[in-house]
Amino acid sequence: MEEPIKKLYGKFGVNLRNVKKVVYGDKYTAVVLKNGNIGLCANLNNRINIRLTDLESPDFNSFEHRIVLNAYYNAEFNNLNKYDKILDIFDGIDFTKYNNLVMIGYFKPLLKKFKKNNIKISIFDLFDRDEIIVPMEKQSEYVKKADAIILTSTSIFNNTFLDIVNNTSNCDIFLLGPSSIMHPEMLDYKNVKAIFGSVFEKNDEKVLNIIKDGFGTQYFLPYGKKVSLQ
Repeated sequence: MEEPIKKLYGKFGVNLRNVKKVVYGDKYTAVVLKNGNIGLCANLNNRINIRLTDLESPDFNSFEHRIVLNAYYNAEFNNLNKYDKILDIFDGIDFTKYNNLVMIGYFKPLLKKFKKNNIKISIFDLFDRDEIIVPMEKQSEYVKKADAIILTSTSIFNNTFLDIVNNTSNCDIFLLGPSSIMHPEMLDYKNVKAIFGSVFEKNDEKVLNIIKDGFGTQYFLPYGKKVSLQ
C-alpha cells in the first residue's frame, strides 16, 4: 500500500482553486479552504517557503510539499465525518488491557494521564531529549513487540508512517494529533484502529493568528474539538 500523502494525491489530487489561503507559522502550517475549513500540519522544525502552484506537481520527497499537502487533506476531509462525541484518546481507549505500550511522538499531557493511572509506556521522539525518552535506535525493536502504539500523525508528512505500521505484528495503532487526516481510508493501513484529531470552526481567525504568531498545540487546541474516527 502506498504511503498516505501519495495515495490521497493519486486518488483526489489537489484543487488549488478551492484554497483560500495558507498560513505559515514556526510550529504549524494551516490551509484554509474557500468554504472556511481549516486544516493543520505541524512543521517539526521545517521552514516552509513554497508557492502553492508547486503542488500542481508535488515533490513527494520534499517535507515542505508534504506538510502543505497534509494540511490541505486535513482541511478537505476532517469536517466531512459525523462525529458522535467529542473524545479524548485516553477516555476513548482502555489502555489498561495492553502490556507493551509504545508512544511515538512525545505527548506530554497524555503521559501525565498514564502516570496518574500507573500505566507503563515507552516513548520515542525525534527531537525531545527528556530523560524519559527511549533512544531512537531502539524504536524498531520496541515497535515489533508492541501490542499498542500511540503514533503521532506527523509520521505521515515525515514519511515514517508506513515503515512503522508495517513493522508491527499483533498491535493496535492509534493515530493522534492535530495533523491527523480524518479520512476513512487511513483505517485501511495495517493495524490502524482509530484516528484521533481535531476540527475547528470555519475561518477561525483566533486559531490562524496563533499559528501565524508561531505558537503551538497547547495554544490553539482549546479553540478546536477533539474528534475520533474508528
